[in-house]
This record gives sequence, C-alpha cells and structure tokens, in this order.
Amino acid sequence: MKHRHVIDLEDLTFAQLQQVIELAGKIKADPSKYSHVCDGKILATLFYEPSTRTQMSFQTAMLRLGGKTIGFDNPMNSSVAKGESLKDTITVVSGYADIIAMRNPIEGAAKAASLYSSVPVINAGDGGHLHPTQTLTDIVTLHNEKGRLNHLKIGLCGDLKNGRTVHSLIKTMSHFEGNSFVLISTPELSVPDYIKEIMIKSGCEFTESQNLKDSISDLDVLYMTRIQQERFSSKEEYEAQKGVYILDKEKMSLAKKDMIVLHPLPRVDEITVEVDDDPRACYFKQAVYGMYGRMALIILLLEDSNYFFHDNKTKVIVKDAVCPNERCITHRESYLPKAFVKSGSQLFCDYCDHSLDS
Repeated sequence: MKHRHVIDLEDLTFAQLQQVIELAGKIKADPSKYSHVCDGKILATLFYEPSTRTQMSFQTAMLRLGGKTIGFDNPMNSSVAKGESLKDTITVVSGYADIIAMRNPIEGAAKAASLYSSVPVINAGDGGHLHPTQTLTDIVTLHNEKGRLNHLKIGLCGDLKNGRTVHSLIKTMSHFEGNSFVLISTPELSVPDYIKEIMIKSGCEFTESQNLKDSISDLDVLYMTRIQQERFSSKEEYEAQKGVYILDKEKMSLAKKDMIVLHPLPRVDEITVEVDDDPRACYFKQAVYGMYGRMALIILLLEDSNYFFHDNKTKVIVKDAVCPNERCITHRESYLPKAFVKSGSQLFCDYCDHSLDS
C-alpha cells in the first residue's frame, strides 16, 4: 500500500531523505524562487498540546511558500472540547485543507489520523513516541554544520525515555554507516527497550552513561534535551530528575573544538546562557534549518506526484489484543482497528511501536 503521510521518518527512503535535504539547501540559498509554489494551498496545523517552534515553523514554512494556514493551538478551542473523536476531526479538516500537520500528546495519534485523512498528514509529535520533522531539522542541521550524516559519535543527554526527538533521531541516524551513540541519562530516564532493539538490529554501537562531564570529550555532536515536566505523573517525580544534567562553560571546555551542540528547544536550565556565545552552540540555527526542511517536505508532498511511500510492513489484526502501552491512542479511540506489525515471532503495535509482549 502506498501513501503520502509522514508519521515516522523511516517512511522515507534514503533517496527521499536526500531529496528533502538537497531541496532545503536550495530553498535556503534562494528563497524567493519558491515563494509562490504553494499558491492556493492550505495547511491545517492541529496542535493538541502547546508548541512554539514546531507550530510556527510549519506556519511560516507554508506562508513563505505562498500558501495559507488554518487550525488550532488549543483543543479546548475546538470541537474536541465537546468530545469529538480524532476520526471525525481529521475527516472534516482534510476536506478543508491540502495538508495537515498534527501534534498530539497521545502516542500513535498521528498514525491513527492518517487512516481517516484524504490529504497528507505530517506527524508534528505524538506524545513521547516520535517527532519526525524535528529529526528532519536535526539532519538538515548536521548536513550543513558537520558536512556529513555518517561516522558521527552522537551524545544524547537528558530525558531519553520520554524524548520523542531522541527516539526519532536514533531511528534515523542508526541507518547511516559508522554512527554510534552515547546515551546519557539517569536510569529512570533511559532509552526505551524498543529503541535499543532498533540500534542492535542495525548494528549501531551504543553505550550508556550517567555522567555528562565524563562523556563529552570525544563526541562529534551533543544533543541536549529538556527534562519534560508534562511527561511525569507527579511533580515529585519531575523534581527528582530536573537539573541533573546541565551543560555549562566548564563542560564545553572539555569537548572537541568542532563538536556541535543541538537542542530541540525549549530549554529550561539544561544549557546555561553563557554557552549561547560558544560558536559550537547550534540550537538557534537549528530552529531556522527546521523551517527550510519543512518547506522542502511540504513542496514534495504537494507538488511531486512520485513522492509517496510504501508501507510494506506485515500487519495483523488481533481482535482481543490490547496494546500494553497505556499512553497509546488505542486506549482513547476505541473504534481503531487493533493492528499489529509482525516482526519475526513478535508483534508490535502499529500505532505506538510497543511490543505486545512488553
């Protein structure tokens, strides 16, 4: 089955990913050339949770391409507040817009939305699961700042359990030759097992650490993340984890001269303001690269009839099965087919990727 939805960056082939990166570079070099390619087109931004950069980046991308935007940034200002299902919202909005960018705090929501949309759906973040266009932002940044996407030692620091940007980045970068990861977190916030399984299957080396200072010296890239208060079940749990990892001038002095620092933003206290003046700090440039990446993706999804994706996963419907992940969309929208992806002898939820055996 072929489709035009971007739920996971893994939906794109290597060639398609290169196509986005190259087009983003062309747009950056000559933005006026692309200022009318989406004239008459409408982007719907459906944001079920707060966002600054991602939402505004999508909106700015469409406006710079000559298109228009509709949508909401608070579900309480929409019919969702009246109990409208995701299916009904998406079915209606896809009749108004040419493309949809959706953020939802429930894992697997973007996949569920794609089942009922008549236009392309771009996942702008689904809970702690995935954030493919942030990863697109990251790789466009890496391509421009490091000149390559392979043979990089990437340190990921902070909330690696709930960090969807981390999950998406690992999934994508593990496919490039010679890349390795240093996973820096507390035991409570370590990378989920299904992400580790992806690295193991791809033959990508990784180590785990609880100390940023001891791990920074041989990194090519340091990807800092925020300890996300909204992902914790209580304030006490959050307070116990926040402030554990802070990147400051002292730690930067131990890093390579050509290491770069990325961060999906917003930051709280995990990078001190003094680091902003270090030429290796690329997180603000990273946000701008993201706009060009999203412009490229929108153009290809709307203008290139050959830019579609093949879903070759083996799907099975298990009527009595229940995804063990309580944050999965299937626990909120009961009408969804209980679809699982078969990999060897294991079954994984088609929406949130959690193993049926976990």
